[in-house]
Amino acid sequence: MATATAKASAKKARALGAQRAEVSRLTTYEWVALDKRGKRMKGEMPGKNASLVKAELRRQGMNPQTVRERAKPLFGASGSTIKPGDVAIFSRQIATMMASGVPMVQSFDIIADGQKNVRFKNVLLDVKQNIEGGASLHEALARYPVQFDELYCNLVHAGETSGVLDTVLDTVATYKERTEALKKKIKKALFYPMMVLAVVFIV
Repeated sequence: MATATAKASAKKARALGAQRAEVSRLTTYEWVALDKRGKRMKGEMPGKNASLVKAELRRQGMNPQTVRERAKPLFGASGSTIKPGDVAIFSRQIATMMASGVPMVQSFDIIADGQKNVRFKNVLLDVKQNIEGGASLHEALARYPVQFDELYCNLVHAGETSGVLDTVLDTVATYKERTEALKKKIKKALFYPMMVLAVVFIV
């Protein structure tokens, strides 16, 4: 029974590893498109090639204008990676400002102005621009699926529809903070056994 369970776990791990490898091979593309109202929209999308990204944009009802591979930072420039923790902090900030009655566009300006991560700052400014162009918050965030996944956008949409967006964003922030804290605990818990195994193999 133990052997069967171990084999099943190993198979699941291999499948998960293959899935992650497939995602890592995707290239992130920056795009500009016109929506159904003719408004200019910007965003990012992972894909195997530019043609597939254009096809996906058309499927979403947009007219692609430009699609190009996102430029890689030279010499590993700092601030180029947007971490889940950045999204959690943003969620908390926007929820607090909305609960305080600060207009959404102004909230994005304030948060972006204080954002040290240059890449995330540019994403927030693009999201703000899309909102100013007539998109709802969940539509604008969905332009950046790498940072704001489908679940995140669906929850935001639900918050917009029910009129409790600030509460939903606050809940999302708490969830992401706890998830990141759990990941750190798991990494620490696995560190010692891995070190022991490394020593055993070396000896």
